Amino acid sequence: MAASKAEAIEKKVQQSGPLQKLRGYIKALGPGLIAGASGDDPSGIGTYSQTGAQFGYTQLWAALFTFPLQAGIQEICARIALQTGRGLAANIRKYYSRPTLYFYVSLLVIANTINLGVDLGAMAAAAQMLFGMPVLLWLGFITILTAALEILIPYQKYAKVLQVLTLALLAYIVGAFFVTQDWGQALRNTVIPTIRLDRDYLFNLVAILGTTITPYMFFWQASQEVEEEIDEGKLTETQRKGVTKTELKWMRADVGFGSFVSNLVFWFIVVTTASTLNQNGITTIDSAPQAAEALRPLAGDFAYVLFAVGIIGTGLLAVPVLAGSAAYAISETFKFRQGLSRKPHHARRFYSVIGLVTIIGAAINLVGINPISALYYAAVLNGIVAPPLLFMIMLISNNKQIMQNKTNGRASNILGWVVTFAMGAAAIALLVSLGMGK
Repeated sequence: MAASKAEAIEKKVQQSGPLQKLRGYIKALGPGLIAGASGDDPSGIGTYSQTGAQFGYTQLWAALFTFPLQAGIQEICARIALQTGRGLAANIRKYYSRPTLYFYVSLLVIANTINLGVDLGAMAAAAQMLFGMPVLLWLGFITILTAALEILIPYQKYAKVLQVLTLALLAYIVGAFFVTQDWGQALRNTVIPTIRLDRDYLFNLVAILGTTITPYMFFWQASQEVEEEIDEGKLTETQRKGVTKTELKWMRADVGFGSFVSNLVFWFIVVTTASTLNQNGITTIDSAPQAAEALRPLAGDFAYVLFAVGIIGTGLLAVPVLAGSAAYAISETFKFRQGLSRKPHHARRFYSVIGLVTIIGAAINLVGINPISALYYAAVLNGIVAPPLLFMIMLISNNKQIMQNKTNGRASNILGWVVTFAMGAAAIALLVSLGMGK
């Protein structure tokens, strides 16, 4: 049972030995770590690389700003799932109108499919840079590989695979120390915000928000909390309803750590590209592979390889999350039998959605869309799609009929509404700026 798992973690941490405590903390990591790390997908890497190249250190403050907001909204999504025993789409379906449900799920699926496609394209480009061979061969191979892994590997093993893949993010932390940095200036720009209202600055800020606080992470977090409970033996919705203080404690530790890792990697990517690309007059980087290639003559082959390998590793982590969150949302909408914990022949339509979304995403790379620009624009799309989804999440999490005694507290409401209005305001400001041609 999920409660017994939380109690086992609590018991390990309370033991005197440091090794037992460490094992307890590691055991607590799961959906929150994977969701947070998946935010640093190839689209995110491309966005953060462009941030450092175009604006130097001046947008580093955004990493400090987005960390508590990301952690806050992911905690809300996880708490909704743990308290109700259902994912986000299932809660919308039960308590809100069908048009509302279809609207929100459509937003998610469209954004996910585009994001997934450009991530696959970036992974293929990175593989071609490292190993040669045509990019289309890599695209086909990576598409089949990611879909097959998600469909064929049992959930318990697959969750561990995704956890291991989060180690790919270390490449971006390590890489920052292989180039000369102005650490003092970086820290000053982290704690002292630089605000501008021109279109380029706003465009990039919306991209940062969209790739850091991302719609697919909301749905994945909730659905994976349900999967964890199913894995612990809570097979029915009734068995899953309700959450203990111990479960909340360790869920929050998981979510907090995942969000911290996500934003730490964001910070280090900006630092690396600011100190190399921006300092050498390279101010336009629209993709993660292009960032790796541009780094090569400035930071050396090791930094180049780290960047390129990181793209592939983070893509292998993010693509299943994108496809999986879309499949969960669609399955909850139409009451399909669902879940990575089920064997494919027991949830055919769920796994068919995973395969279909992955194939459509890959096909985006074949219809003439510039994969370089698409990475950046996918992040902007997520930034525009996120506010209405966040608004619905806040309605659910404050609804006593749904959440009973686990509605948002003051801190959750402050963080949740701040991120909702901040992303909404940034998106509106960008759209107004684009409309006025400024």
